[in-house]
Amino acid sequence: MEYYDVIHRRRMMRTFRDDPIDDDAVERIVSAGLQGPSAGFSQGFAFLALESPDELERFWATNAHNDQPERVRRAPLVIVPLACKDDYLDRYAEPDKGWTDRDESRWPVPYWYIDTGMAALNVLHAAIVEDLGALFFGLPTEDWPAFRDAFDVPEEYDPIGAIVVGHPGDEEVESSADTRDRRDVEDIVHGGDWGTAFR
Repeated sequence: MEYYDVIHRRRMMRTFRDDPIDDDAVERIVSAGLQGPSAGFSQGFAFLALESPDELERFWATNAHNDQPERVRRAPLVIVPLACKDDYLDRYAEPDKGWTDRDESRWPVPYWYIDTGMAALNVLHAAIVEDLGALFFGLPTEDWPAFRDAFDVPEEYDPIGAIVVGHPGDEEVESSADTRDRRDVEDIVHGGDWGTAFR
């Protein structure tokens, strides 16, 4: 499949069947996330991959503030991307980076979240290549303690959200993409100066 086809086919799927996913496909999907960029090659992200009925039940039980419908919960795979700020602060205190401390104020934006988001996007794209659907959704911070407790996730790892992956279901489910148009290049890309048309 051509790369640009993958980009254009990617949509947030909101209904799934419970058919299992081939083990090799799961391996390829999670491995794709490892290819994301990371500042200083810190690689301060991790994935928690949940497949067994017990794991999935425990995961959904921790979602008290973000109740997804049954048509989403049917998906046989949940991948939780996690960001670790400490890995970045430690990496940039190493001699080759020129900093001597772990001062978080040096970072203009939290790259640990940005890099983890890029890794998550690789997972979403890999699901398309495998002819599957995927949905990314946020995990409210109120639910983080229960999630960490349920899966023994260390405190320094923040779940930036969750990705459910599976075979698309048959229900017709309207989403914002059905009611809103995607903005044009002219509306988003500025050429040179802000407000100047791109090309």
